[in-house]
Amino acid sequence: MPAPRDIALMVNGQRHVLQLDPSAPLLLVLRNDLELNGPKYGCGLGECGACTVLLDGKAVRSCVLPVSRAEERQVTTLEGLGTIEAPHSVQAAFIAEQGAQCGYCLNGMIMTTVALLERNPSPSEAQIREALAFNLCRCGTHMEILAAVRRAVAERAA
Repeated sequence: MPAPRDIALMVNGQRHVLQLDPSAPLLLVLRNDLELNGPKYGCGLGECGACTVLLDGKAVRSCVLPVSRAEERQVTTLEGLGTIEAPHSVQAAFIAEQGAQCGYCLNGMIMTTVALLERNPSPSEAQIREALAFNLCRCGTHMEILAAVRRAVAERAA
């Protein structure tokens, strides 16, 4: 196990320097050290999407990403998108369409959608489904999630 060292992280626009094992999963640092609860521990294998964050604008699975790979890069979590008073447009669309049941998958669905819309502001239905294909929702809220993404796309185009 590597010795802990100072690692500088830029999370939601704030710089943090923490004494960390460089191989520690980014998810654990975000949740345990920075007390951010948006990204969730789901499978621990990078397969369910509950832990998704944006790394330099790209959706990544933080449960399998060593914190050293995020050093001096821009990390955005669900908490960094918007506020209760002024939610991000994707968050607002998920609220409007009631795109959650238990909410456990919500972090991954929203973060993946934000990344999708940043690289493709007008995705087709097939592209939306492809982007979300590896984000698991065990409650069966897929129809509401897809409606929320379609709403976010439409509202951005308006």
